Amino acid sequence: MAEVRNDFTKGKMWQVILKMAVPMMLAQLVNVLYNVVDRVYIGHIPGVGSLALTGLGLTMPIISVITAFANLCGSGGGPLCSISRGEGNKERAELVMGNTFTLLLIFGLTLTVLLSVFMNDILVLFGASEDTLPYAAEYTRIYLFGTLFVMISLGMNAFINAQGFARMGMLTVIVGAVVNIVLDPIFIFVLDMGIAGAAWATLIAQFCSAAWVLRFLFSSKAILDLRPAFMRLRADIVGRILALGVTGFVMGVTTGLVQIACNVQLQRYGGDLYVGVMTVINSVREIAFLVMQGLGAGAQPVLGYNYGAKAYDRVRTGIRFFCISSFLYACTVWLLSMLIPDLLIQLFNRDAELLRAGVPAVRIYFCGFVFMSMQSAGQCVFVGLGKAKYAVVFSMLRKVIIVLPLVFLLPMIPALGVHGVFWSEPISDLLGGGACFLTMFLTVYRKLGREEKLAGREV
Repeated sequence: MAEVRNDFTKGKMWQVILKMAVPMMLAQLVNVLYNVVDRVYIGHIPGVGSLALTGLGLTMPIISVITAFANLCGSGGGPLCSISRGEGNKERAELVMGNTFTLLLIFGLTLTVLLSVFMNDILVLFGASEDTLPYAAEYTRIYLFGTLFVMISLGMNAFINAQGFARMGMLTVIVGAVVNIVLDPIFIFVLDMGIAGAAWATLIAQFCSAAWVLRFLFSSKAILDLRPAFMRLRADIVGRILALGVTGFVMGVTTGLVQIACNVQLQRYGGDLYVGVMTVINSVREIAFLVMQGLGAGAQPVLGYNYGAKAYDRVRTGIRFFCISSFLYACTVWLLSMLIPDLLIQLFNRDAELLRAGVPAVRIYFCGFVFMSMQSAGQCVFVGLGKAKYAVVFSMLRKVIIVLPLVFLLPMIPALGVHGVFWSEPISDLLGGGACFLTMFLTVYRKLGREEKLAGREV
């Protein structure tokens, strides 16, 4: 019954994608709350809110690296699992899931040890000052104890979605977010634990999410079985997982590298104030991305399943729907960031100086957001159809080849100064997003049309 119910070759593509995407968008919304709520509460701690918020912002590259390793496994294994299901190969789908689980355990334990040992040196390298280091170190020390929980909840939730259980995948995030949102004010303000309270609330929430994922995957409700026999690593399976997942990994790592570079340059040209501004902007960006991420998460298993079933006309229809939806949403985000940047900033901190510096920075950073939808569309299609090479190339192009050099070069222009750091983002949106979308259109969308015509002639 479950196999028939979760057959993505049935029904209109936009309806199938939305059926998967709406729960995932809600999950992304809750996930953003999960990540952002700490910053909201911490930014409003009396007396030290601004410094504590800046210290928390310095931990974001570390969190990005942990997320990158979870994506290396989950965003590689999830689409492969969907493609195998579309081909009717259940055993291979279960092998992919079991091998992914083992990889997550290995990476999670390794990261916990390495990051804990070198934590202070890493935070100083990331731009921590004498004033902000204590806050960053206190949060990171506790957060790292939950690394394994983060890996499992993020990485294995992809397999709940790949089996078509989008609502259950949504609940994975909701469980953790609700726990975090409830515990944050209790630990931070009632128990007066400050930034340590936020870290403990996050750790407990991550444990709850991981427990929820494992409870479902080991239950009789799942289509695929997470069996110990399939957890033994196989070179061919691991190779495919890592080859496709390297896109999510590169995106996570390069995001961390860009955050580090931005913090260093902002500290150099503007001090702690502008590092705090970037923390707020990254938080706003997470909120802005939630719909596109939810649409992408919903579209990928549907596109991959239909691609595995050789339903190329449906794949093309799904691509069109995703691209148009993402573009229209990006236009809305752009408009809001131009009109009410002050209200967006005040979600996190009401400091007058932060607002003065933050308003023009938000407008600069988001002025090219419409083009970011093109990058998102291209990456979603490449990953969903298992085309790892293209996905990796364009992840590297936007962040490493375009953004990183601009972060260091633009502030050297006297007319730009510290604002040059923020200008690097819209320039990369235009160049990287345009190149990614054009390549997807030429190498995937048009090619699928030709293959569909050939299949029609053969019939």
